[in-house]
Amino acid sequence: MSGRPPGGRPPINSWGCRLRLSVGLLGGSFNPAHEGHRHISLQALRSLGLDEVWWLVAPQNPLKPVDGMAPLAERLAGARRMARHRAIRVSDLEQALGTRYTVDTLAALRRRFPRCRFVWLMGADNLAQISRWGRWTTIFRTCAVAVFDRSPYSYPSLAGKAAQRFARARLPAGRGSLLATRTPPAWAFLHMRRHPASATAIRRGRSGPMRPDATASDTLAGTGPAPGHDKE
Repeated sequence: MSGRPPGGRPPINSWGCRLRLSVGLLGGSFNPAHEGHRHISLQALRSLGLDEVWWLVAPQNPLKPVDGMAPLAERLAGARRMARHRAIRVSDLEQALGTRYTVDTLAALRRRFPRCRFVWLMGADNLAQISRWGRWTTIFRTCAVAVFDRSPYSYPSLAGKAAQRFARARLPAGRGSLLATRTPPAWAFLHMRRHPASATAIRRGRSGPMRPDATASDTLAGTGPAPGHDKE
């Protein structure tokens, strides 16, 4: 046994490397990972011209117990079964780095992977409330951001504080492939076909072990941090 995850690639070295890659970062609890996460990752690979997408499976905050939160090892295993693509890499980097807030995770990744060009991936619902995250303006100044349409949050998100603050840094959707090459702040709002998967609905309807193919009729699950992250 090689110990390598599905897809044949070794785990991401938390101490970094010198590879020059364009990488999308999708953070969250992945409780559980579902086809919606895979859908947004494949969209990002295509529309942003990325080499890889890294799923940052967040550890549970021990100071804030969350009902229904599966153990990290279970969520990682489910995410690896769900990814099913060589360019989607599942990791526990946040636990390895010892970071809790997105802004700290991004800073650590930039130090350890100095030649990688990162793009933070999130849904429109998170753009609408990112101004409540810790040091949120630093996030935009540290990393390019791709926001994916998520009805019914799209209009409120584009009228919100973050979109207004960084209005001049917004790229047209048709130029999303340039996002990874831009010096932050730089962000784009991308339209895509909706996917019905929802982690919340899956948890509510699940009566047995976590299934990697489970979906439910709901909007695309948010792609932001796990519960307790980036809330002051």
